[in-house]
Amino acid sequence: MKDHYEEFLSKYKKVLEHELAQSIDRLNAPLVLKEAMDYSLSAGGKRIRPLLLFATINAFGRNPDLGLATACALEMVHTYSLIHDDLPSMDDDDLRRGKPTNHKVYGEAIAILAGDGLLTYSFEMITKDKNLSDSDKIWLIQQFAQNAGPEGMVAGQVADIQAEKKDLSLKELEYVHQHKTGKLLAFSVMAGAKIGGGSEEEILYFQEFSYHLGLAFQISDDILDVIGDESIIGKPVGSDDGKFKSTYPAILTLQGAKDQLAYHTEQAKNTLHKINKDTGLLLYLTDQIAGRNY
Repeated sequence: MKDHYEEFLSKYKKVLEHELAQSIDRLNAPLVLKEAMDYSLSAGGKRIRPLLLFATINAFGRNPDLGLATACALEMVHTYSLIHDDLPSMDDDDLRRGKPTNHKVYGEAIAILAGDGLLTYSFEMITKDKNLSDSDKIWLIQQFAQNAGPEGMVAGQVADIQAEKKDLSLKELEYVHQHKTGKLLAFSVMAGAKIGGGSEEEILYFQEFSYHLGLAFQISDDILDVIGDESIIGKPVGSDDGKFKSTYPAILTLQGAKDQLAYHTEQAKNTLHKINKDTGLLLYLTDQIAGRNY
């Protein structure tokens, strides 16, 4: 079964990356802007969010291709957030996925505009999707904006900035990660359920699943920042510690963080078991996210 899952993920990662490249190529925009947008979009990464969307549609027995435009939109918004996160005024990072960050190559002004371009273009991608009904487009755009915007990912980014050089409680740290990382992951699976034809109850189950998956994802990230392999994770190990950020290992100890990772991973999987769909691929992805290279 593992080979089948890996074949699915490999296939749809390639489908996504081809469509991302095509979507930038067909833009009537300044060449340097297109190059900067494509530079970060094509930098690699595991494409977790789009793959979660494809896997969720697949769980409903629908063709994952139906979610291609929304998957591209997701990766565009995620990539814009990384470009902006890396800026000197925010995390001030030199490397992303093993390559110089966008502003190191194109300068701060173009990097900011590349992020702006990806953010706004993402919504255009959904509006032009001929596979979706108008009502589904409205639902997706509203949920996307809410989860990526000032009540979602952006709220988490603000909280993350304000948390620097402060000792956060576990509850405060969870707020940061639930919003900065978890909200976009939540949209990934909720959108997949909507495109797959899921009921309101099923969408809520996927939202619950995403809550635990998002925390597991971030706890794993925090652990990798302590004991990960820089050549694999694509950024310097210990970068969070150097910025005086609260992390799960800092608050709970490394073992405590691993225990929390195991708890949220198990809760995510238990929620999937409540859904009467073919969630095998999502269970596999959950294990992949929880066990990333350490």
